[in-house]
Amino acid sequence: MKIICVGRNYAAHIKELQNENPNEPVLFLKPDTTILQTNHPFFIPHFTSEIDYEVEVIVRINRIGKHIQEKFSHKYYNEIGLGIDFTARSLQNELKAKGLPWEKAKAFDGSSLIGTWFDKKNFQDLNALSFSLERNGKRVQEGNTNQMLWKIDALISYISQFFTLKIGDVIFTGTPSGVGAVIENDIFVGHLDGKHAFTVKIK
Repeated sequence: MKIICVGRNYAAHIKELQNENPNEPVLFLKPDTTILQTNHPFFIPHFTSEIDYEVEVIVRINRIGKHIQEKFSHKYYNEIGLGIDFTARSLQNELKAKGLPWEKAKAFDGSSLIGTWFDKKNFQDLNALSFSLERNGKRVQEGNTNQMLWKIDALISYISQFFTLKIGDVIFTGTPSGVGAVIENDIFVGHLDGKHAFTVKIK
């Protein structure tokens, strides 16, 4: 399986990182070694002390698809959830400044937290899902899928033009504003439309 991540999909987040607005979705990949094992803490990696949290709605693909028309995208997933894309921000900025790929900053071991999967039928409108991230009991990020520049079905269609989607693939759909650095002993809790999605401790 592979993890396909979408960058710059929320206008406020684009602004807070002082990035340019994209004309089409920004995509990057993560290997399955980035998946943080269930109920395991996130360990700050040895190569940096500056790791940012980015909470994101995630989608799990349930059938093989290529060149999917947007009107059929809903057939390719039954479950959604919430996750964190952990990012080595200073390293990412260095790589971007040199025009180099981001993989070392985005795709290191354990950098993808995948929370509980929920049947999409449990939600009234996938294009109006509220979600949030709490850090030590204080809300630090909140968003709604209605703020996405490209909605879930549009992303699936777009991604499938470049990458064949396979059963078990996961799409991270982008993060809203409010990203920040993690600190040792932080505890993060994610909620998706009022449902508890994950709890993770930083070590």
